[in-house]
Amino acid sequence: MLAAEPGVTRILTGGTDVMVQMRAGLAAPALVVDVKHLTGLRAITPEAGGYRIGAAVPGAVMGEHAGLRALWPGVVEGVELIGSTQVQGRATMAGNLCNGSPAADAVPGLVAADAVVRIMGVDGARDCPVIDIPAGPGRTTLAKGDIVTSIFLPARPARSGDAYLRFTPRSEMDIAVVSAAVSLTLGADGAVTAARVALGAVAPTVLLVDEAAQAIIGTRLDDAALAALAAACSAACRPIDDKRGTVAFRTQVAGVLARRAASIARDRAHSAGDAA
Repeated sequence: MLAAEPGVTRILTGGTDVMVQMRAGLAAPALVVDVKHLTGLRAITPEAGGYRIGAAVPGAVMGEHAGLRALWPGVVEGVELIGSTQVQGRATMAGNLCNGSPAADAVPGLVAADAVVRIMGVDGARDCPVIDIPAGPGRTTLAKGDIVTSIFLPARPARSGDAYLRFTPRSEMDIAVVSAAVSLTLGADGAVTAARVALGAVAPTVLLVDEAAQAIIGTRLDDAALAALAAACSAACRPIDDKRGTVAFRTQVAGVLARRAASIARDRAHSAGDAA
């Protein structure tokens, strides 16, 4: 149905973006397909040491899943910042990704986690890294007829942690002006052995900042390493000026948030090692 429709199409998993856009006149799809009833789309399933999360799993359900929270707390933090308590009962991580917003709260954590999307299209199923899905504000690389069916969060080594932080003018129910997610692993000596750093709302799509990760790998996240991380994040930014924030503000705050998120991720990695 989606592939054959010549007009605009939308897929409904939670509807917290689609329905608002339709009511505001920002979208007038010729076809809306509700996929929530499809088998597996509302399930969180253990897989290969990680979790496969169905595209229609609401944020509220993710927040109540003890295993998922323990393995990827930063990812869950991002999802739980989408909307209000009521919205959490319907809003989905996959929908947040497919809406194509550079400020999407779920996406930086997924990119830092190196998460993978499973897509069902007219030619069958395929997997794609989350970072390859956004194409720009309101746009994705998904083809006509594609349906995201799940997102896979992989297993992770011992002594690993992640975190997500954002800046908003209000404490709740607002859109990120700047956001940062960090995932890292510590060695037995406490030095960072692997890291991924992602920024949101500072470019047309979420940024994976390899230079920031390299700045902390091999360090114990001392002040010099954290300063280098912050500088690399600020240097990677390509934000815009708008009524919510200036280029200068977003550029500086990106480094600040990344530094704080890295410290939280490190503390969680230490806690994970102590628990093991």
